[in-house]
Amino acid sequence: MPRTERYFLSSNILFLLLLLLMNLDLGWAWTTPDCTIADSSLLTNISYYIPFCSLAPGLHLFALCSNVKNLAHTLAALPRRLEALCLQGTVPILPADAFEHFPTLQLLRLQLGTMRVTSGAFQGLDHLEYLFFELPTPCCLSLFLQPDALKPLKFLNSLSFQGYCLNSSHNIQLPVSLRYLTMRHSCLMELQELQGLFPSLVPGSIPKGSSNPQSSFLEVLDLSANLQLSRVGIRGLHGLQLHSLKLDGTPLSALELIGSGLFYLNSLSLISTGTKKLPRNITAYFKLHALDLGRNQIQRIENEDLLGCHSLELLNLHANGLYFLPTRFLDALPQLQRLNLSLNKLGPTLELPQGLVNSNLRVLDLSYNGLNALPSGSFFSIPQLQELWLSGNNITNLSNGSLVGLRRLKTLDLSWNKIKVLELGWLSFLPALTSLNLLGTYIEVFSGKLLQGPQKLSHLWLGSFASLELCSEWPSTLLSLEAWSEVAITFRVSLGESFKLLESLTLQTRYVIQDANKTIIHFPSLRHLTLRGCDTNVFSIQESQRFFSRLPFLEHLHFWSDHSREDIQFSGMPQLRVLELGDMDRLSEPSTVNLEVLLKELPHLEVLVLSNLNIGNLSLSSFRNVGLLRLLLLNSEWALGLDSSLQELIPQMPQYVYFSDVIFICQCESSWVGLWAARAPNTFVYGLEKSICMANASDVSQTPLLSFLSGNCPDDTELQGFLTSFTLVLLLIIFALLSCPKWPWVHHLRTLFHAWCWKVGGWHHRNQYTYDVFISYCEKDQEWVLAELIPALEKPLPSGEGFRICIPERDFEIGQDRMDTMADSLKTSRTILCVLSRQALDNLWCNLELRLATYLLVAKPGTTHLLLLFLEPIDRKQLHSYHRLARWLQREDYLNLPQKRTEWDAFWEQLRKKLRKAVQERED
Repeated sequence: MPRTERYFLSSNILFLLLLLLMNLDLGWAWTTPDCTIADSSLLTNISYYIPFCSLAPGLHLFALCSNVKNLAHTLAALPRRLEALCLQGTVPILPADAFEHFPTLQLLRLQLGTMRVTSGAFQGLDHLEYLFFELPTPCCLSLFLQPDALKPLKFLNSLSFQGYCLNSSHNIQLPVSLRYLTMRHSCLMELQELQGLFPSLVPGSIPKGSSNPQSSFLEVLDLSANLQLSRVGIRGLHGLQLHSLKLDGTPLSALELIGSGLFYLNSLSLISTGTKKLPRNITAYFKLHALDLGRNQIQRIENEDLLGCHSLELLNLHANGLYFLPTRFLDALPQLQRLNLSLNKLGPTLELPQGLVNSNLRVLDLSYNGLNALPSGSFFSIPQLQELWLSGNNITNLSNGSLVGLRRLKTLDLSWNKIKVLELGWLSFLPALTSLNLLGTYIEVFSGKLLQGPQKLSHLWLGSFASLELCSEWPSTLLSLEAWSEVAITFRVSLGESFKLLESLTLQTRYVIQDANKTIIHFPSLRHLTLRGCDTNVFSIQESQRFFSRLPFLEHLHFWSDHSREDIQFSGMPQLRVLELGDMDRLSEPSTVNLEVLLKELPHLEVLVLSNLNIGNLSLSSFRNVGLLRLLLLNSEWALGLDSSLQELIPQMPQYVYFSDVIFICQCESSWVGLWAARAPNTFVYGLEKSICMANASDVSQTPLLSFLSGNCPDDTELQGFLTSFTLVLLLIIFALLSCPKWPWVHHLRTLFHAWCWKVGGWHHRNQYTYDVFISYCEKDQEWVLAELIPALEKPLPSGEGFRICIPERDFEIGQDRMDTMADSLKTSRTILCVLSRQALDNLWCNLELRLATYLLVAKPGTTHLLLLFLEPIDRKQLHSYHRLARWLQREDYLNLPQKRTEWDAFWEQLRKKLRKAVQERED
């Protein structure tokens, strides 16, 4: 796509988050030769955006620039109000004031190879919170920072170095606001090197009397994946206080931290370090609250290993091959609140260690431990437990006493077990349960009576490898339900509104069946519906076959099916705003979809996502009934044609159009597409520059669409020649008629023709204007007009705008006919500004001025411009008598005076801009 200065306008459109479900790599954006502008909320699956998007929720303007070599040239093409920027390429020097034009930048990620950062490079980034120097692979390239390079970043929260070697840098001043410091895949060999790199980080390394400010309490120091980090050094961290230290994947012995001089440490992470025993000495020394030992080699824990671990609140022993826990395990950890024992070998029969009945344990994860059974009273010793995770075991059944004692449990995960039957009352000991997961089990018949016991069960997941039958009464508190089955899900619910509060429903199966002898199931509160692989009968045209008959409040529908869509219809969904429709079976040839019929009864649709549907041809009729559509995404379409009739829809095209993995038909009928994508004033288009087209069904060549259109579809010279010759012949006939004196009507025709020629030539505009702005207002509004409006427009810059203003009370001469003078003043003014209020609309003279102004615009279009200024909110019904005002209200040629005086500065600027534009148009 040609370079353009249009960019995506971030706004409060929460439904755009739906694109996260599509697992897109880049989201949607417009593209310059090396930059992509997008919304950062679409990229929250990328690690370095997670903290940014969670701490700064909402939509953010994001730019990704690859193959950057000329930094100044690249940055000049970007919008100034970026909030996140990622640069990839080779830039050897980061010059001073490189980012001075991006004052709103909050996140900056630099992948620029070997680089030297000069002083003042980050000058002007007053709002930057996240700074990343990162490489995609750990290649340890050299990075040099001047000592004061980071000094301008007064609000920097996170600083990351990944894949870079800082051996040449010294005495780097860290901002006092820094909370997260990361050095991964670096050349760090011992912790003492941090003293030379960041003196303010390690207070003990700052010489006495130095004015260098010390860093405040650092929350996280991440030194993971430093394969050469094996030593601490003599008091290498003297005086440093940390909340969390991460040494994952390093050969450093945690025991050496005792002699490091580290002043305070709350959490220690030693994932994948080859640890074979609990580091009790380091735990006791720092009185650690959190210890992460995931993916290590701790196969057995003895009682003596727990000495000194009494302060732990979180312990992670995930994937250690652990098969033995001491009998006094929980007794030795009285403060423990979260315990992760997943992916170990504690089965087949659960035998929790004895402990105090008043244990503080809140979260217990025993997933994937080979458990076969849960004996009665297994969790009696941990009554404070709120979350229990038992996924991926071999549990076949649960007795009534298996969960006794867990009266505070809120989350229970039993997914991917071999459970076939559940007894009535098995949840009777869990009154506080809110979430229950039974996905991946062998339960074929699930009755709502099995859920008796919990008083506020709101989230339920059910799944079976065979057919799944849901029957009987269901909890009235249920808010979300997800069910899947290989074959079919059958609903045998007797009450018509058993799901009256259900807001989210997800079904994954081939067939959704409703018992013919039962009452029709209603979902009166459903807002989110997701269907994967389901037969299209659920939305059949025939009312008797439909499963979802009425969904009055449904807003989001995600429907992926590999069945025929010829008889599908989305009716009874008046509030639907987001529709995602796709074919799950990409290997089969999908049936053709008629969009006009499909979207016929969706008047409020705002987002439409279509994937692998064999749409065939898009035309004007496809979008006839979706006037509110704002986003259109076409994904994985084959042989797509764009009808020329779509040109009529250009002014009403969706605001955002995205093409992903779309193969078009090579046809000149679509030649308008390239120009539209590059210059459409109201539409944001992405994906055409990467799209290809094919000449026929057997064409497998990779022909770029835009190259084909520009090279094979030139302008039709024959048509242009015909139109030119036709126009010349017509003009000759007109001139011949005008020169004939015999016909009386020729005189009138000649007059009209001369007037048209003068208008086309622009001669009638020249030198006929005396004033720039004529202001019409009511006498009761005169005080505000004279005190506020006139000075803001008439005074010279910078206090005013220097317009030549005409107001009746000042500029009409005494003795002149007011009506004639007003008509002449309106004609000789480039712009008419009508100040409207309720009392102005009730004033007869103001009405006359307003009607005269609108008549002048209708009678002589193009001679002047009308702008309405509302001093107070006015009901549009009061303007019905002014039928000509409708076109100006539709064209948005009006302004509303803010009720708060603090907003007047922005109002004056907007008013002056509109008046300047109108005056310039008349001048030209």
